[in-house]
Amino acid sequence: MTSRPSRWRFLLPLALLVVWLAIGGGLGPYAGKLGEVSSNDQAAFLPRSAESTRVIEERRAFRQAETLPAIVVWTARGGGPLDSGSQERATVTMAGLAGDSRVVGAPSPALPAEDGEALRAIVQLRPDLGEELTETLGTIRERAQAVSGTTVWIAGPAATQADLSGAFAGIDGLLLGVALTTVLLILLLVYRSVLLPLAIILGAVFALGLACGIVYWLADAGVVRVDGQVQGILSILVIGAATDYALLLSARYREELGRPGVERYAAMGAALRRSFGPIVASAATVALGLIALLASDLSNNRALGPVGAIGIGCAVLSTLTFLPAVLVLTGRASYWPARPKAEGSADGAHGIWRRIAALVDRAPRKVWTATLVALVACAAFAPALNSRGVPLDEIFVNDAPSVAAQATLGRHFPAGSGNPAVIIADAPAAARVAEAAAQVDGIDSAAPVDATGRPAPASPLVVDGRVRIDATLSAAADSDTAKDTVARLRTAVHAVPDANALVGGYTAQQYDTQRTAERDRMLIVPVVLAIILLILVALLRSLVLPVLLVATVALNFAATLGVASLVFEHVLGFTGTDASVPLYGFVFLVALGVDYNIFLMSRVREESMKHGVRQGLLTGLTATGGVITSAGVVLAATFAALGVIPLAFMLQIAFIVAFGVLLDTLVVRSLLVPALVRDLGRHAWWPGPLGRPSAREAQATALGG
Repeated sequence: MTSRPSRWRFLLPLALLVVWLAIGGGLGPYAGKLGEVSSNDQAAFLPRSAESTRVIEERRAFRQAETLPAIVVWTARGGGPLDSGSQERATVTMAGLAGDSRVVGAPSPALPAEDGEALRAIVQLRPDLGEELTETLGTIRERAQAVSGTTVWIAGPAATQADLSGAFAGIDGLLLGVALTTVLLILLLVYRSVLLPLAIILGAVFALGLACGIVYWLADAGVVRVDGQVQGILSILVIGAATDYALLLSARYREELGRPGVERYAAMGAALRRSFGPIVASAATVALGLIALLASDLSNNRALGPVGAIGIGCAVLSTLTFLPAVLVLTGRASYWPARPKAEGSADGAHGIWRRIAALVDRAPRKVWTATLVALVACAAFAPALNSRGVPLDEIFVNDAPSVAAQATLGRHFPAGSGNPAVIIADAPAAARVAEAAAQVDGIDSAAPVDATGRPAPASPLVVDGRVRIDATLSAAADSDTAKDTVARLRTAVHAVPDANALVGGYTAQQYDTQRTAERDRMLIVPVVLAIILLILVALLRSLVLPVLLVATVALNFAATLGVASLVFEHVLGFTGTDASVPLYGFVFLVALGVDYNIFLMSRVREESMKHGVRQGLLTGLTATGGVITSAGVVLAATFAALGVIPLAFMLQIAFIVAFGVLLDTLVVRSLLVPALVRDLGRHAWWPGPLGRPSAREAQATALGG
């Protein structure tokens, strides 16, 4: 009588397996197609309400917004002054580019440096060249090399964008391969089974395929934006989250299978019931934390929010459907050659965590005091982290042609050449605005320009009563000095009566991005903490413990930033970080870090309801210690894979998240939180049921009274 239902019970997991195989086969290729709908044009990711963004809108009327300048620099081969005919030959050579469909207008004449050792010409390119940009720069270089006896360098935004595109080219396959290989090796070493790591990896790949398919369709329809940065983070986020959730579920299933007389379906039912809440709550903290990025005024932050949340949703869906189907169909063979063991079995991992639990139980105050002092000491260095932006020569981890070219340009010309501050003002006030700008400390020159973008004080181009004035900066356009100059320039030109002047350009965009990132941190950080707090309150039925957990993950983040400030400056040689790095680090580290506290404390609550607060803490810590540590190591290794992208931003995010996750997993979740909860006892669970004295405690209190 029981054989027929047993046969029927195979149908649901088989159906789920078939559905996911179809998803993997149909949508898997989209993981490599996101580049088709990605844009690495930095101008598309500026603050929406910033003054520099308004300048871009007004420049479109001058037909000068849609250009990407390439700065061609000639220096004498072997150094020294150029010969007398080099300038004329360079001008003639560049003039031949005027008919190229990829070039906007005519290139500027070649201008000599004051030291006579270099020439400079500016070629305005169409910004929509995409993959043609590198080929176009190659054409320009070939023409420029016709000037005999010279070495040719190409600097400016066009060269930087080409190098950025090159950094992301083909990176999806490499990044995915490194991440999956790393995760697979860790799982094989930790779990010593063959099928389980493969099932977990396959589930993560299917989740990524589904996420990429959804994001591709939305990006193609213009609903969301994707760039190389978002694309790389999506892959890592889905793989890391799917693996974490899968480890929690598979560990609980293994535990249930180890109980005497429990068959696979009953074991999976119990594992799903007891894991569903923590997994969904953990995913909700990450997804809602990412959604909070929609409050940002920076377009790339807002782009990551929904894309990342979609990835987390797909990771949860795969964990709760595909993985249970595989585990039920394979049963105990999932863990072969290892054998499922019941809770409390005397294996090595549980033995280690029983000793840690005993230490926490024996001296909780000493444990939390020592760990707290160490974390606060690390956090003391957090204010030293410079997030005012990454200088151009540090954007790329490896040497990049645009960086060397920019350095050459800066040695012979005003460092801001080719990236002027752009002022848009009313035409009648043009002369007064230019004069006010020229008097600002840090401005080399300022003049209205004509239709070709060349200085024309007497006959500037007037569009709708407005003119464009270019102000050349003395300092490098990406430097802090240049940003300070832009702030002074705005003060000066805003003070010109009846001018309605606006200041934009590359440096102004960097300045506005930095200011907006600071504003975003002040707004989004409290929102994310509030979201996490509400989820923890709902899950743990307590007020004190959620506040405690949020405080510890925030402290972990501050300690990570403190260590990062030392590593970035003294080990990696960075003088600054991208303005968005602290916010990205916060969202990932706090939202992901609280996952491990959710996994731990939800199990502690479950055990405390059966065995009391003290024993529940010790049992929960022992039972979850191994799986949570494994999950933390896997997530840290996954994010560390971002380091294969040769950009400072990615390397900085990779270090902050990887180090922070390990610190949270090995110190905060393993020692600090358990010790604090042990010291507080039932007061940690106030005002929930666990926060009230038990009947035995109440009776003892009454007798004592």
